Amino acid sequence: MNAGGIDAQRISSMLAQLRAAAQKPEGFGAANAVSPVQKTVQSSPTSQVSFSDALKASLDQVNNMQVQAENVGKDFAMGNDNVSLSDVMISGQKANIAFQATVQVRNKLVTAYQDMMNMQI
Repeated sequence: MNAGGIDAQRISSMLAQLRAAAQKPEGFGAANAVSPVQKTVQSSPTSQVSFSDALKASLDQVNNMQVQAENVGKDFAMGNDNVSLSDVMISGQKANIAFQATVQVRNKLVTAYQDMMNMQI
């Protein structure tokens, strides 16, 4: 069955891929991918990870996701046959979710800072 130019089998396949990706505990990357924050923690199990290094690694990862989503979108717009619309939408949503999570973390940090500054000594 063809619904608006998209084959129902492709839709079922895409849904199966999304469900499989949702089951992965790592989140954004491939099954064996390790985030920069996890690399920092794993590389030195006895030493402590500085907050600034972990924050910078997380921000770099979000930035890389946004750049990748933009590049995939440009490739699709230029007519690259190797990039499908679903690839563009998925990479854009991943970048959006990562950015929204970053904004929420920032909001929590600002709130914690304000609470600490309002404490009486």
